[in-house]
Amino acid sequence: MSKKKLLVMNLAVLIGLGSSFAIPSAKAETESVSDERTKIQADINQADQDAQRIQTEIQNLNEQKQRVAQAIQDNNNKINQTQEDIKAANKIISETDAEIKELETAIQNRTEILKQRAISYQHSGGNVEYIDVLLGSSSFSDFVNRAIAVGKIVEADRAMMEQQEADQNVLKEKKAQKLQSLAKLNELNTELKGMQEHLNAQKAKNDALAADLQNEKTATEAAIKSLKQKEADLAAQEAINKQLASATANANSEGQASQEAAVEQTNTKAVTSAKTSSPANKETTSSSKSSPAKETVAATPVNSSGSVNDLIRAGYKYIGNSVYVMGGGRSASDIANGRFDCSGFVIWAFSTVGVQLSGNTDTLKHAGTQVSTSSMQPGDLVFFDTYKRDGHVGIYVGGGKFIGSQSSTGVAIANMSSGYWGEKFNGRVVRINF
Repeated sequence: MSKKKLLVMNLAVLIGLGSSFAIPSAKAETESVSDERTKIQADINQADQDAQRIQTEIQNLNEQKQRVAQAIQDNNNKINQTQEDIKAANKIISETDAEIKELETAIQNRTEILKQRAISYQHSGGNVEYIDVLLGSSSFSDFVNRAIAVGKIVEADRAMMEQQEADQNVLKEKKAQKLQSLAKLNELNTELKGMQEHLNAQKAKNDALAADLQNEKTATEAAIKSLKQKEADLAAQEAINKQLASATANANSEGQASQEAAVEQTNTKAVTSAKTSSPANKETTSSSKSSPAKETVAATPVNSSGSVNDLIRAGYKYIGNSVYVMGGGRSASDIANGRFDCSGFVIWAFSTVGVQLSGNTDTLKHAGTQVSTSSMQPGDLVFFDTYKRDGHVGIYVGGGKFIGSQSSTGVAIANMSSGYWGEKFNGRVVRINF
């Protein structure tokens, strides 16, 4: 039996039971489908919002990945340059060692010359001191000549010894300076390698997060497609129900003879309505939406009358979208792109409230007044022993926490009461008056 005939028979039964029963039933079914469509449309709207959120997160993450990649490249360049500087310093130290050996040889030769001079004034190969040389004179004239000769020897001895001592001091000082320079270069190289490990770990974490977001995006897009297909099916069903209700009403007034024609018309319109509402003929919601605008970090204006809270909050906008770069934070480009090292971030943060600082951790620890840890207040500088004494600095925010640019996170608020930073905090607290 054809579907059309079956539908006609069903309509005939409904008509036989009376129009007061048939029409409200069709109307109730139409309202049920409409309610379900409304719910699915709400689900589609929510899924669209989730898709837009995911796309924004992917874009922000891509920007952060670019910052980390650039920081890794810059750090590699600094490591290579530092290693070249270490080689140069070692070469100079080797040359200095050679100079010291030459000087020692010269000193030994001078000593031999002094001995020969003394021997030339000795009697019969005996072991005679300068006084004996003077006492052995045969006449006053001979005594004077000997005294002049001894004086010259003594003066020559003194000059040579002074020159010897001066040369030794110069070379020792030069070697000490080179050793100190080499020590700093080795410390810097150690810090750069440690920072590179943090950056590589951050890159791996970002890559994993990007993969998760892409999977979430794929799943959300599939869900949206499924929901839209279901909504289209319900739209077609709703159209059929409305046409059935209309056909039933017409059948009651026109009689049984026109019933089959009405049903045929209903089926034709339903098919046409279903095709019209199909997702293939609609522009998807996602294609009509513009991609989110690229988010940039706006420059912080200088507020010369800013408070401690202004100082602390200045760096909040960089949390989650910055990266640690050795020497970063000293240029407008670095600041605009969230590229800071620890001292660079501190110097920038204080500049936003009109306080000008400069240098690195070694100079910042002398930039204000030393206070005890028991007197520590928000806005104070706190120092940590990382790759060296006072190798890291941040701004205390209260509650046992500080804000700073860390090699593992970029700008972030970290706990200094326990854990890694608790172990590295050395108790140095510096208060900057402003």
